[in-house]
Amino acid sequence: MKKWTLGYILVAGLTVSCVTQKKYDDLLSEKIQLETDLTNAKDSLETALARVNRLRKEAERLKADTAGLGEYIRKDRKKLADLKREYAQLETYYNNLLNNSGKLTRDLAEQQERLLATREMLEEREAKVKELEDILAKKDEAVQALKNKITDALLNFKENDLTVTVKNGKVYVSLAEQLLFRSGSTVVDAQGVKALQQLGQAIKDQQDINIMVEGHTDDVPISRTSQYMKDNWDLSVLRATSIIRILTAAGIPAERVTGAGRGEFFPVADNDSSTGRQENRRTEIIITPDLDELFEILESN
Repeated sequence: MKKWTLGYILVAGLTVSCVTQKKYDDLLSEKIQLETDLTNAKDSLETALARVNRLRKEAERLKADTAGLGEYIRKDRKKLADLKREYAQLETYYNNLLNNSGKLTRDLAEQQERLLATREMLEEREAKVKELEDILAKKDEAVQALKNKITDALLNFKENDLTVTVKNGKVYVSLAEQLLFRSGSTVVDAQGVKALQQLGQAIKDQQDINIMVEGHTDDVPISRTSQYMKDNWDLSVLRATSIIRILTAAGIPAERVTGAGRGEFFPVADNDSSTGRQENRRTEIIITPDLDELFEILESN
């Protein structure tokens, strides 16, 4: 409407020569205003178009985001379904545990009773083992002390005539034939009697020991036989008996001494040489601690 009015005025202005100055100024002012409005309208239009363009891009982005959100929702729903299944399984397991709780409680109580009984048995066995270890330690100390006492008592004899050793918790006093007997004889020589008397004096007061006297020979048959001595076995037994008589005469209680003859059947060396045969012709006095206390503990176990 304003554009048409403006054209009309211009035509009128050209055709009508007499136009007042005031009316002309008003029309010019209106023209300027209309041009300004047109410019503003163009700016508004450009702004609106830019906004429309931005909105279109935002709509496209939202559309893309919506598609991604749909995929996320689909995955989330699947995960939720999996969690629901897992929850159902756990709930079933939990209900089963509740249903079996009575039996489990009883089983646990039984296991605890067994554990307590086992612990008590273990503690009892540990106490007995400790007691046995203490007794064995004391026995070992006593055996070592006895060995030292015997060694001190026989210091004046040659090492190749006798030895004192400890084996398997026992004291072994090994006396060579040349210290005790002449070849084939059962009578102890004077030097041998002295050694045995000193040994007897050293151990006669030991109330917790037992003594085994073992006679040994080589494998050479005896040169003379008699009604009472037919072979080396007889010789070894009779020699052990001769030694026992000297020990008991020195004060060792007879009930603590045992005699044995092993003949040639337990050699310590080869009988093929004179040196080996000499080593085999020996008497061993085996002194054993009294283990009755230890056996009582074992039997009670």
